[in-house]
Amino acid sequence: MPSDYDATEFVDGDFQAHKSSPLGVPAAGQAQRAPTRDELDQQVTDAQQKLAELKRAQEALERERAALAEARRRQMEFETGRQEMTQHLTRGVGLLEEAELKARREAEQMAKALAGLREALQRVQSIHEETWTQDNYEVELTRALTVIENARMEWNSARLKFPVLSGAVEAAAAAPGEGVAPLGFPGNLTFRDWCRLGLALTWPLAAIALLILAVLLVLLLRQ
Repeated sequence: MPSDYDATEFVDGDFQAHKSSPLGVPAAGQAQRAPTRDELDQQVTDAQQKLAELKRAQEALERERAALAEARRRQMEFETGRQEMTQHLTRGVGLLEEAELKARREAEQMAKALAGLREALQRVQSIHEETWTQDNYEVELTRALTVIENARMEWNSARLKFPVLSGAVEAAAAAPGEGVAPLGFPGNLTFRDWCRLGLALTWPLAAIALLILAVLLVLLLRQ
């Protein structure tokens, strides 16, 4: 009678061990062979390539970071500059509008005052007293005084509105006195100088007094 079938008789142990270890890696407990020189050279080449790729990636990241930092700086500069210039320009526009309105009003007032002064000047210059006669002297004189008074009122009103006219008056008043030395004593004299000056001013009076006293004494001695 034949023996029973034993399945283990047809099992390849080496094949099963290689199958249980994927990618040809020896199973635990099995000895690993040393790498060859070609394998080491290939590993070094692969590591260098990976390092080069990492270095290129790092450089690319550095450039990207620098570009992002520059973009952020420019964005902040833009926002700050826009806010600053908006404030300055808004304030400047308001101030200039107010100044323009004020200047326009002053220009209108100045134009009116200028027209009034020109009219007053024309009226004053139109007075010709050489044409007055004895018959119309009083009437023409009264009319001329009225014109002068109206011109004075126009002038004073313009002076109150425009200080530059007051400066012109002061300059005109000071013009005739230019080149004339002020009267008085200099202010940089010492005490000795004042004593000498006082003696120079009083010695004629003292001499006259002594002369009178001597005359009186002579008259008394003769008596």
